Amino acid sequence: RYQGLRRIRGGRHQIRTVMFMAMMSTIQCNKKFKDYYERLRAAGKRPKVALVACMRKMIVILNSMVRNGTAWEGNMA
Repeated sequence: RYQGLRRIRGGRHQIRTVMFMAMMSTIQCNKKFKDYYERLRAAGKRPKVALVACMRKMIVILNSMVRNGTAWEGNMA
Protein backbone atom coordinates (compact mmCIF):
# COMPACT_ATOMS: atom_id res chain seq x y z
CA ARG A 1 0.00 0.00 0.00
CA TYR A 2 1.07 3.55 -0.72
CA GLN A 3 2.08 5.57 2.31
CA GLY A 4 2.68 9.30 2.41
CA LEU A 5 1.10 12.33 0.79
CA ARG A 6 -0.58 11.97 -2.57
CA ARG A 7 0.72 13.96 -5.52
CA ILE A 8 -1.25 15.44 -8.39
CA ARG A 9 0.58 14.99 -11.68
CA GLY A 10 0.17 13.75 -15.20
CA GLY A 11 -2.21 14.84 -17.89
CA ARG A 12 -2.09 18.12 -19.74
CA HIS A 13 -0.94 20.99 -17.56
CA GLN A 14 -3.02 23.69 -19.27
CA ILE A 15 -6.25 21.67 -19.12
CA ARG A 16 -5.58 20.70 -15.52
CA THR A 17 -5.07 24.37 -14.60
CA VAL A 18 -8.29 25.47 -16.33
CA MET A 19 -10.25 22.61 -14.74
CA PHE A 20 -8.84 23.51 -11.32
CA MET A 21 -10.02 27.12 -11.60
CA ALA A 22 -13.39 26.08 -13.03
CA MET A 23 -13.92 23.65 -10.16
CA MET A 24 -13.04 26.32 -7.59
CA SER A 25 -15.94 28.36 -8.97
CA THR A 26 -18.22 25.35 -9.38
CA ILE A 27 -17.83 24.31 -5.76
CA GLN A 28 -19.09 27.74 -4.72
CA CYS A 29 -22.01 27.88 -7.18
CA ASN A 30 -23.19 24.30 -7.81
CA LYS A 31 -24.86 22.68 -4.81
CA LYS A 32 -24.25 19.08 -5.91
CA PHE A 33 -20.52 19.57 -6.46
CA LYS A 34 -20.28 21.51 -3.21
CA ASP A 35 -22.00 18.69 -1.31
CA TYR A 36 -19.68 16.12 -2.93
CA TYR A 37 -16.60 18.20 -2.06
CA GLU A 38 -17.73 18.68 1.55
CA ARG A 39 -18.49 14.96 1.89
CA LEU A 40 -14.95 14.14 0.75
CA ARG A 41 -13.49 16.71 3.16
CA ALA A 42 -15.56 15.26 6.01
CA ALA A 43 -14.17 11.82 5.13
CA GLY A 44 -10.67 13.18 5.79
CA LYS A 45 -9.47 13.97 2.26
CA ARG A 46 -7.13 16.92 1.85
CA PRO A 47 -8.64 19.97 0.10
CA LYS A 48 -6.69 19.57 -3.13
CA VAL A 49 -7.35 15.82 -3.33
CA ALA A 50 -11.09 16.45 -2.86
CA LEU A 51 -10.97 19.16 -5.51
CA VAL A 52 -9.27 16.86 -8.02
CA ALA A 53 -11.88 14.17 -7.31
CA CYS A 54 -14.56 16.75 -8.17
CA MET A 55 -12.65 17.63 -11.35
CA ARG A 56 -12.64 13.98 -12.35
CA LYS A 57 -16.37 13.72 -11.67
CA MET A 58 -16.96 16.72 -13.95
CA ILE A 59 -14.80 15.20 -16.70
CA VAL A 60 -16.80 11.96 -16.55
CA ILE A 61 -20.05 13.93 -16.83
CA LEU A 62 -18.71 16.01 -19.74
CA ASN A 63 -17.48 12.91 -21.57
CA SER A 64 -20.91 11.27 -21.23
CA MET A 65 -22.54 14.48 -22.52
CA VAL A 66 -20.32 14.43 -25.62
CA ARG A 67 -21.00 10.73 -26.15
CA ASN A 68 -24.80 11.15 -25.85
CA GLY A 69 -25.01 14.55 -27.52
CA THR A 70 -26.85 16.11 -24.57
CA ALA A 71 -26.70 19.60 -23.07
CA TRP A 72 -25.74 20.48 -19.50
CA GLU A 73 -28.49 20.22 -16.91
CA GLY A 74 -28.17 21.42 -13.33
CA ASN A 75 -29.03 18.01 -11.87
CA MET A 76 -26.25 16.10 -13.67
CA ALA A 77 -23.79 16.13 -10.81
